[in-house]
Amino acid sequence: MRSSLFGQLASLVAPPLCAACEATTLEGAVLCDACEAALTLPARVIEAGPPAVDLAVAAAPFEGRARRIAIGLKYSRRLSLARVAAESMVRALPPAETVDAVVPVPPGRWRWRWRGFDPAEELALAVSERAGIPLGACLRRGGGHRQVGRRRAERLSDPPAVWAVRDAPRRALLVDDVWTTGATLSACARALREAGSRRIVALTLARAI
Repeated sequence: MRSSLFGQLASLVAPPLCAACEATTLEGAVLCDACEAALTLPARVIEAGPPAVDLAVAAAPFEGRARRIAIGLKYSRRLSLARVAAESMVRALPPAETVDAVVPVPPGRWRWRWRGFDPAEELALAVSERAGIPLGACLRRGGGHRQVGRRRAERLSDPPAVWAVRDAPRRALLVDDVWTTGATLSACARALREAGSRRIVALTLARAI
């Protein structure tokens, strides 16, 4: 009873805020009604995919609320956003697609140590749970330049070094937060193919167009 009363008083002093736009929202809700509705709209982006990827799917363009959600997860440590983002990502997948495992795009080692978590891994875990597909974290990433902030030509000419540390699933669902040039997705897909994958579908929260 005391803890319930304390929670009610705390919400009056500091009402809960939407993790994407910081509007006031209901207690226990991650997103406000407007942001929740925006994620349920059929705004998915489907393309043939970058080299070595068979199909690339994004839940939404990298703009508006989808952009705020991606940034909130990646830079503001709002890990609760991974769950709501995963729901939108799973809905964006074509119903006919069947995969054997969810494979997160691996982080650079120093980036993981700096953040203490990895956005792609959080999304992959949430997608795995939401879709009932096993997690197959079989990729590792070496050092090198960060892709964020680099020009398109630099990203494409100098992709990250990625390799598999175990056999890859035959049909892989490769998960990342944002799909920009596709350089990282391609590097991961090539490593998966060398380790045994035969079909690779890339799934991201947003597509930077």
